[in-house]
Amino acid sequence: MRFSISLKKINLKVFIPIKKLLSIFIILPVSINAETIKTINNVNIDSLVLDIYIQNRTQQSSDQISADQRLLFLEELTDVYLLSTQEEADAITTDKNIQAQIELQNRMLIAQSVANNFFSKIEFTEEEILNFYNAMIESAPNKEYKASHILVESQSEAIDIIDQLNNGGDFSELAKEFSIGPSATNGGSLGNFFSPSQMVKPFSDAVEALDDNVYTTKPVQTEFGWHVILREASRDAVSPTLDSVRLELEQQIRQTRFQEYINSLREKSL
Repeated sequence: MRFSISLKKINLKVFIPIKKLLSIFIILPVSINAETIKTINNVNIDSLVLDIYIQNRTQQSSDQISADQRLLFLEELTDVYLLSTQEEADAITTDKNIQAQIELQNRMLIAQSVANNFFSKIEFTEEEILNFYNAMIESAPNKEYKASHILVESQSEAIDIIDQLNNGGDFSELAKEFSIGPSATNGGSLGNFFSPSQMVKPFSDAVEALDDNVYTTKPVQTEFGWHVILREASRDAVSPTLDSVRLELEQQIRQTRFQEYINSLREKSL
């Protein structure tokens, strides 16, 4: 059984266009107790900065890495401090483009912290989860299909293959001979049953319009080329159990709440 649902993933990472050396800033729990561990050109590197640097380079808590790895990351951070404390850095930091990037980075870090705080306070009831589950079931496709196809580069090639099928040609053998798709070696078979949402729309529309054991009498064009499609079988889709999709539903509720929060902030700012 194959069942596909589309849920928006919660993306809380902040993507900043800076060099790999500086990596991507993320907000993770760290110790608030900081001590100076190194001084570069009269600028202190404290343990809190190193912890955050390690977490952003590895997406792991700093206490999950070995002492040797910690020293390696300290050397990387030392290079950052060496570069950023050179005399020319003063001139660079007054550049409007650099200032704009720093401003954006700071704003995104603050925004992420606020978002993290919002998500940590979200609570929902079993009734809400059930409502989202029922809505998902109602909107999900009620049919699944098994199909084969022959993929070619031009419409004329597809028309020629349809002519051969009309004259008694074997679909599987024609797929092996002419199809440029990865399923050619399997006689064009796409394997397991699939829901329409798993295929590009022109393809799924064509499959849904066919009867079982019937092929398309006109070529179907998608972004991949031209298809001749055989619908082999169809069946009623089996809905997933609530428990099997619970985590995804909870995630969707969180995302919905967050979007509502963003919308309310937009309205207040008008």
